[in-house]
Amino acid sequence: MPDTTSDTASDTFAPLAGVRVLSLALNLPGPATLMRCRRLGAHCTKLEAPPAAAGTSSDPMGSYNPLAYATLHEGVDVVWANLKTPEGQATLHELLAQTDVLITSFRPAASAKLGVAWEALHARHPRLCLVEIVGAPGARADEPGHDLTYLAESGLVTGTELPPTLYADMGGSLMASEAVLGALLRRATGGAGVHVVVALSEAAHYLALPRQWGLTQPAGAVGGAHAGYRVYPCADGRVAVAALEPHFAASLCALAGIEAGSGTGVMFRSGTHAAIAAWLRTRSCAELDALALAHDIPLHTLPDGEAAAPAA
Repeated sequence: MPDTTSDTASDTFAPLAGVRVLSLALNLPGPATLMRCRRLGAHCTKLEAPPAAAGTSSDPMGSYNPLAYATLHEGVDVVWANLKTPEGQATLHELLAQTDVLITSFRPAASAKLGVAWEALHARHPRLCLVEIVGAPGARADEPGHDLTYLAESGLVTGTELPPTLYADMGGSLMASEAVLGALLRRATGGAGVHVVVALSEAAHYLALPRQWGLTQPAGAVGGAHAGYRVYPCADGRVAVAALEPHFAASLCALAGIEAGSGTGVMFRSGTHAAIAAWLRTRSCAELDALALAHDIPLHTLPDGEAAAPAA
């Protein structure tokens, strides 16, 4: 019989069990990739430059946000070595001799100076795989950039407000962990190490595809044009309504006293928007939660003053 086990990133799902991953990557994308690999069962090691003071980290994230650094490196072995010294290089290659996948996030010029460019690594460690995280691909890989610039380039910065999270960095970390799996699969069939480049700008472009297609533009169904897929004020907060499918939209309209008919065209009328907005404005978050449960409507209430939910 087929295996019908459902895995939801549980501790029992460990496709990287027995794999050794070493990271030289700082800030967010590389450590987030390492965190994903550890959760997939890999033995993970991070090599950092020696810190300036005891109890600190040379990774800037340790200063920006110690909580983020601690979460990203939970269960990771951190080793200190200065790669600009012969001793540091010796430590690096001792680790690489027992490593399956190396993760870096240097610009190519810096990788060459530190001796971790692909050609040099592959000559010395032919079965080692390299997942190289860069800002932009090809000739642009040495250009300076960050999450915000890649999102802006992809059309995901639509005003002067900063995006609510670091989409390119986190999307890039998922692509990089996917690259780790892919590189190991290719090595298993070919025998030699594999080099994969993951560009954060390409992660941003990938996340921006729904907007490029028009889905999340103001005239798109999930960009505000559909009255059942919007964020509305309610009596004591806001409510994110996602009644997109016809049966969900019909249930919402019935509650709001709107004649929906048999088509979805009514959901794109300004009168429908106004009627749903007026109805929601008089309902409390608690009342809307109860109605959603009773009538099978996808929505999430956001009471005034409630702190953001912690990450799972």
